[in-house]
Order: sequence, then structure tokens, then C-alpha cells
Amino acid sequence: MNIQALMKQAQSLQKDMMKTKDEIDKMEFTAESSFVTVKVNGKKEVLKVTIKPDADFDLSDIDMLEDMVQVAINDALSQVDKVTEQKMGKYSSMMPGMF
Repeated sequence: MNIQALMKQAQSLQKDMMKTKDEIDKMEFTAESSFVTVKVNGKKEVLKVTIKPDADFDLSDIDMLEDMVQVAINDALSQVDKVTEQKMGKYSSMMPGMF
């Protein structure tokens, strides 16, 4: 294989990777923890946090609420990581040492 063909293949692979990453960035992931719901995008940006209004919640339970928000956010971010690994993992096997 000559260098031009190799460069063309690398450019094509890079273009595919960028397209896949863009698709992931546009995806939304939702996770719940009791009465807290969190929505994030593929860039790991929190888009929305919802606390169900019908929840029997007292201000003295603020520590519990903070824990629920944390659990929901971490779950949503784990979903992003899982999808990213599924979709981008194929590229790491093609280009060892790049990721």
C-alpha cells in the first residue's frame, strides 16, 4: 500500500469518526433516581434536572435529594460513556494507540 492510499484511508476514517462523534453529541440520555430525573446530551452537558412535584419531600431531606441528583447524573453520564464506547470502540481497534 502506498502512502497516498494510506493517507486517503486515514482521512476517510477521521471523517467517519467525526460523524459518529457528532451523532453521539446530539443524543440525549435520561436517568432517574427515585423522584429525580436528569437529562444529559452526548457532550455530557446536563440539559435538565426534574424533581417530581408529587414527591413527599421535606426540606430536612435535602441531603437525600442531593444524593438522588448525584446518582441520576452519574447514571446518565455512564450511559453516554457506554454508547460512546460502543460506537467509537471500533475506531480504536483500527488505530491502536490513538485512544
